[in-house]
Amino acid sequence: MRRTWVHGTAGIVTVAALAGCSNGQAAVDTARVADVKSSSKVAQQLRQSMNGLKFQEVLDTAPPTSAQVRAMRNPVDKEADPRARTFAKADPKPIAQQPQMDATIIELDKKGRPVSSGTVLMSPLYKNGVVVPVDRNLSTKSVRWRQWDDAGWYKNKGQGTVDVVAGRENAPIDHMLDYPASVLKLMVNFGVLRLVDQGRIKLDDTYAYNPAQISSLCGGASSKTIRQYMDASITYSSNAASCALIKMLHDNQAIDPLNKTFQDIGLETLQLKGTNPVNGGRWSNSITMSSLDTAKLLTLVNGAPGRVWTSPAGKPVTSAVLSAASRKFFRSELAQQGFNDMLSSANRCGGKYPAPGIPNAVPSRWIGADGTVTVDGNKFGRDVRPCTKKAEVTFAHKTGWVDNTAADAGIVRALPGKGGRSYVIVVFSNLGTQYIDASRPATPPGIYPYTYTEKFGKLGRLLDTYEKRRR
Repeated sequence: MRRTWVHGTAGIVTVAALAGCSNGQAAVDTARVADVKSSSKVAQQLRQSMNGLKFQEVLDTAPPTSAQVRAMRNPVDKEADPRARTFAKADPKPIAQQPQMDATIIELDKKGRPVSSGTVLMSPLYKNGVVVPVDRNLSTKSVRWRQWDDAGWYKNKGQGTVDVVAGRENAPIDHMLDYPASVLKLMVNFGVLRLVDQGRIKLDDTYAYNPAQISSLCGGASSKTIRQYMDASITYSSNAASCALIKMLHDNQAIDPLNKTFQDIGLETLQLKGTNPVNGGRWSNSITMSSLDTAKLLTLVNGAPGRVWTSPAGKPVTSAVLSAASRKFFRSELAQQGFNDMLSSANRCGGKYPAPGIPNAVPSRWIGADGTVTVDGNKFGRDVRPCTKKAEVTFAHKTGWVDNTAADAGIVRALPGKGGRSYVIVVFSNLGTQYIDASRPATPPGIYPYTYTEKFGKLGRLLDTYEKRRR
């Protein structure tokens, strides 16, 4: 069957035309965007939805003073206490500038092959959003990707200073990648499954985690099967389990080959760098992921026949980067996600807040006899059974959060008779636990507080509705 590729380039001219307007929209030099091929309806829809939701209308619960910004440092272990600044201080203020966002949708056919994509970047430089042009290989040379910088977001209007990909100094778009938070665990678990496929470890092998240094991020010694560590890492985002897996990758001299694999298959922004080999910690801004490359990784995990794209070296990239068994296991673990809390709000069924997100069912393992959800001791307090009955899709995904990161990345598949859509969606933003909606109600005692602005859930619902209608 012949496939028609539609590239995520729509909106470039429109965005460039906005340059010089009173809102300060930065210019995009379309003459230097060499890989523009054609328009993408999903890119237009993504940009329109992001603009319409007005992500800049959130409150900052810990707005730093000028002196605090000058003194701000990038934490060595950014997730050592991911809930430390989750909820409102005494006097929240409007966010200082346009939020940072990086979002991608890859639309799939019935066999999992990409047929269209859209990537939109938003920042103080691109207040109205800019659509990233991609080529037939779902790749772009039109963005100068930079590492996240905590203080730099305030000081430099969202423009980074450390390049992620070499040779992009003259790219027409400049974007500072959001720190990926716990979505980095996708790279970790992909690396572990590569070792499984190479026959170097087995899922049911026991790994004794004995860190030479104890950190607040990673905790102390433990001994579990690889399968158990992976389940904890993916389904309830255990940092301790993920540290163990990273240390195991270091023990097997597998970190550098993993990063090389990402480069070889055309996922150049996926870089698991700077971690500590003695305990698996030190998760800092040198760990990078773009929404586009993350979505491409999940497209491979989802599985598709034949060549999915061509690598920078001209070689076919296929889903065989992982074995069929490893892909099935990976998808199964992602489908057991406990924190359905960003693009999905399924754990909080039926309330006025937050708004409904992607209409997926909560996995049964987290639902108690009363219908409420408890994940790793965290109680969500709403009966999700009514929403589960009305669910339209499965959402195999991984969320992440710190004070200045919100992240969700996953594979959406329609349930039988529910619209037939199939797509990968990834959203990264700096609107983490530090930022709230003005309308957020008080959290009842003993209930896990809402982690993000509800605008992410609204974005998920808008885009899923679009995908359903597309089918």
